[in-house]
Amino acid sequence: MTAGERTVRLLPSGPWTFGKARFVAANSNEGWAHKPSKRLLDLAIAVPAVVFLAPLLAVVALLIRLDTPGPVLFRQKRLGYCGHPFKIFKFRTMVVQEDGETITQARPDDRRTTRVGRWLRAFSVDELPQLINVVIGDMSLVGPRPHATAHDLFYARLIPGYQLRQEIKPGMTGWAQIHGLRGATPTVDLMARRVDFDVWYANHASLRLDAQILLRTPLEVLRRRNAC
Repeated sequence: MTAGERTVRLLPSGPWTFGKARFVAANSNEGWAHKPSKRLLDLAIAVPAVVFLAPLLAVVALLIRLDTPGPVLFRQKRLGYCGHPFKIFKFRTMVVQEDGETITQARPDDRRTTRVGRWLRAFSVDELPQLINVVIGDMSLVGPRPHATAHDLFYARLIPGYQLRQEIKPGMTGWAQIHGLRGATPTVDLMARRVDFDVWYANHASLRLDAQILLRTPLEVLRRRNAC
């Protein structure tokens, strides 16, 4: 296995349980991550964004179709709030469509990445279809990034408190991402650090913090830290 590459195999597991540890908000906005107002904010931004970005999404879909054979969208099973499974939507950027017991993380200069996919991943354009996940309600604009189910089960055995990040909805962007914690996690320590940021966000979630993350996300995308 080369540096930057991790292949995770789905291991036998017991029930995916929650509720043994609950978050105690560290501010006056206790429960913001679960409030209807956060859901309204998601819809107020995601619905207009889908309409406004429709021409761009159509162009990207056409480029993917012309570049390589296969579907335009990549759908993969993820675990969301309280371990609820859902299908995440992304633009297809690779020649493979892994969604089973063996999933290899993307890495820099990954040979599986298509020509168009390389550019889509560099600027996170491949993530835009997740606006549909936000509208549906499986995701929020801000929250811990959802990982492949095989990765969840793998890291939950190695990182204490890993499941705490799933006691709130997953997000398109988050506290970890604006601090450069994105891309491949070739070591468990890197994932553990990302989880620490996710749990911190869950404990401190507020309208002000969400606004800060949303405003800083475009700048982080342009910086392209750890993008692959």
